[in-house]
Amino acid sequence: MAEQAATNGAAAPVDFRTHPDQYKHWKLSIDGPVATLALDVREDGGLRPGYELKLNSYDLGVDIELHDAVQRLRFEHPEVRSVVLASAKERVFCAGANIRMLNQSSHGWKVNFCKFTNETRNGIEEASAESRQTYIAAVNGACAGGGYELALAADYIMMADDGSTAVSLPEVPLLAVLPGTGGLTRLVDKRLVRRDRADFFCTLEEGIKGKRAVDWRLVDEVVPRTRMQDAVRERALALAEKSDRPGDAQGIKLPQLARRIEDASIRYSHVEARLDRTKGIAEITINGPQAPAPAGIDGIDAGFWPLALARELDDLVLHLRCNEDTIGMWVFRSQGDADAVAAYDALLEQHAADWRIREIRLFLKRVLKRIDVSSRSIFTLIEPGSCFTGTLLELVLAADRSYMLDGQFDGDNRPPATIRLTGLNFGAYPMVNGLSRLASRSLDAPERAEALRQQIGIDLDAAAADAAGLVTFTPDDIDWEDEVRIAIEERAAFSPDALTGMEASLRFGGPETMESKIFARLTAWQNWIFQRPNAVGEQGALKLYGTGQRAAYDRRRV
Repeated sequence: MAEQAATNGAAAPVDFRTHPDQYKHWKLSIDGPVATLALDVREDGGLRPGYELKLNSYDLGVDIELHDAVQRLRFEHPEVRSVVLASAKERVFCAGANIRMLNQSSHGWKVNFCKFTNETRNGIEEASAESRQTYIAAVNGACAGGGYELALAADYIMMADDGSTAVSLPEVPLLAVLPGTGGLTRLVDKRLVRRDRADFFCTLEEGIKGKRAVDWRLVDEVVPRTRMQDAVRERALALAEKSDRPGDAQGIKLPQLARRIEDASIRYSHVEARLDRTKGIAEITINGPQAPAPAGIDGIDAGFWPLALARELDDLVLHLRCNEDTIGMWVFRSQGDADAVAAYDALLEQHAADWRIREIRLFLKRVLKRIDVSSRSIFTLIEPGSCFTGTLLELVLAADRSYMLDGQFDGDNRPPATIRLTGLNFGAYPMVNGLSRLASRSLDAPERAEALRQQIGIDLDAAAADAAGLVTFTPDDIDWEDEVRIAIEERAAFSPDALTGMEASLRFGGPETMESKIFARLTAWQNWIFQRPNAVGEQGALKLYGTGQRAAYDRRRV
């Protein structure tokens, strides 16, 4: 396997692939239906040199391990019904994102760090809500900033009542920034903390502890330190009783992904990307199943096409976002047998109640959401030989624009391109706004999306796909090359900043959810605040933190 650094920077690329045997910062233990993820950050284990991860503070490397652990608990351990997020250090739960790391990071790195951290927290919340694997935060000491935001991702928060343990979101008074992983939104939308109390709490450096923390809904329970371990175990077992996860099932092991990175290409078994850094384009091809769908789901493993595809596409998206920030456009294609894709979709529908299939569908949903919230322009090209069916059709629906060839290329004897709906297009993979991508395309007439159920299983050519509102443009072979080329070149000529704002505003119409607020509101405002002199200027609060000097603020409101 060849792994080479991306050419857009001197640092080696960040690898999102890991395994519990390789963890530096988390300790995973399992006792019957309860797993414990204990944070024990290695101070000298930062992802980049130049800072120490003191007081269980974290950087991207800590969150990569957490993301991996959450995935493995869902797939490899069906017996686990409750997960305790704890600290292995005395008198400190987590001090949040490492300030020195933030100080030395580029603006883009900070924003991507916050986005991945949010997605990981969303995955924890989804595990509690959808996978019946409830997360409990056991706060045994100082719990500040991102540390409290980690606790907020849990379904239930228990805190030591010892006169000193407190929760806090001190970013506004100390750093002149915002809680970067959704803390403000989770306070009022998830925990339903009263606005005036939330306002006071978020301007209080020392935080809130004891009975007041419970009364204000900042935590769910306080427990004497001497009883903390037993009380957490009792709570975890009680919550485990409510789960439908099978106690005696065989899990699905997740081996390390096989991946080959060369100078201008990234290849997996089912996904490949060709990079044109001069033009800022990644051409991503999804390969359909190489083997027919099995007759049933007994014995499925990590090679099962929908799961293998989800893992590979997820890794590719994370790699491109973190390591190829000048690649501003992702162009998706597919190739393969549409009938084979439809057969796998049928299995995912037929066995939706099975815990393994539930996890695979939820994983596909998370990957598609990750694409949705990525600050990249997304085009999809539908040509002869494509297999944009059902689950893969979501990539067409997720695109900012899609182009479908009307007819055949001159000299190409393959039949004209078609797309096909399956039942999974009608709610299996909702966006962050809670709507299916079909419904998001029909905000003016919701009944139109529902009427498309009549088209399930039918191969739609360019004219039919256009009439159904499923594609943007349908050039013929005479216009195809020029129209697609010009569209891509025009897109690449626009300001990346303007495109990021435009795309994020247009992609998520309709209702708001806690998740959509985090990615729309937080991404926009945190992005802006992270660049303001009051935070990152020479006299800014983030810059001066820990020096003993007071920040000098420009007092004008913008």
